[in-house]
Amino acid sequence: MYTIDLTGKNALIFGVANQRSIAWAITQTLNQAGARIALSYQNERLRENVERLAPALSSAHPEPVEGSKSPLLVQCDVTREEDLASAFQKIKEQMGQLHMIVHSIAFAQREDLGGSFSKTTLEGFRAALDVSAYSLVAITRHAAPLMADGGSILTLTFLASERAFPGYNVMGTAKAALENEVRQLAYELGPRNIRVNAVSAGPLDTLSSRVIHGYTDMKRIAAERAPLKRNITHDEVARAALFLLSDLSSGVTGEVLHVDAGYNIMGI
Repeated sequence: MYTIDLTGKNALIFGVANQRSIAWAITQTLNQAGARIALSYQNERLRENVERLAPALSSAHPEPVEGSKSPLLVQCDVTREEDLASAFQKIKEQMGQLHMIVHSIAFAQREDLGGSFSKTTLEGFRAALDVSAYSLVAITRHAAPLMADGGSILTLTFLASERAFPGYNVMGTAKAALENEVRQLAYELGPRNIRVNAVSAGPLDTLSSRVIHGYTDMKRIAAERAPLKRNITHDEVARAALFLLSDLSSGVTGEVLHVDAGYNIMGI
């Protein structure tokens, strides 16, 4: 009989924007399992949202959890090497080591999420790949030295990495790169007992999904064609993430786990 107890484990989460973020659902689940949480925010403008959510974590347990503390807040623009170095130095000083990383970051210019993919500008292409894909490489480079006892790194992807989704455009390209990184990093870090995996989530209502052209149709079609005949929930993604981040998945690395009510298996 196994239970998921993350007491004494430290988790750093990138991508909490508001209460509807997938990263926030994962954060709450890790917190409930006993992990100590550090939340990254991009800049001062976004700090307020994270500060508003953070107190819910320190009060999530009806009884005090051994070693639990209020969440650590860390400013980090993942496109700036100096921010990454500063953030992970703070993590080292305040937490000592890391056991889990959640990478739930994606960005594309609004004009590149709709219309003709061939009209994507070089600037827009670079921005999407930099933030949505390369950031996992940069974060892992800084995180690995703090995972002396091994650890688990998780990122969020989408089926557009494999198939064409009208309106998703350059983000599909970014997700394809991201999934390739998962495999390469899993191979590189495996000897250090650091696992790297991804969850490919079905359509979910988030701040970012609302700007995707055709998102409403994407969500409706997914529910109609998926074997479970419904859309997924934030909680379902969070529980899958908990599995991949915990020791219950100790033999799993380099994988993309689809949490999409089975939509990915359908040919029609």
